[in-house]
Amino acid sequence: MSCPTVIGFDIINSIPAFTQHAKIVKHHHERIDGKGYPDGLRGDNIPVEARILALSSTYDALTTTRPYRKAKPKNKALILMKEVAGSQLDEELVTAFLKII
Repeated sequence: MSCPTVIGFDIINSIPAFTQHAKIVKHHHERIDGKGYPDGLRGDNIPVEARILALSSTYDALTTTRPYRKAKPKNKALILMKEVAGSQLDEELVTAFLKII
């Protein structure tokens, strides 16, 4: 059975207008330290668009109420993102995100 990011890749890749974006979906759960999935890519081998999606997805996951937990306050979410900058998330992108948000 394929992981969700590969299923998403297959769906997006099957739509001719979106095939050039399929790698973003496939690799947005990769980690800068190489411990992500589906391919264990690390650092700059992860497409920058996927690193941006990972960043925004992480912020959304932290600040949105889920069935299993309440949303974290914005300041707590930003602290948690700083803590994983350089391991899970792209450190340069986290720095830029913190300046914008």
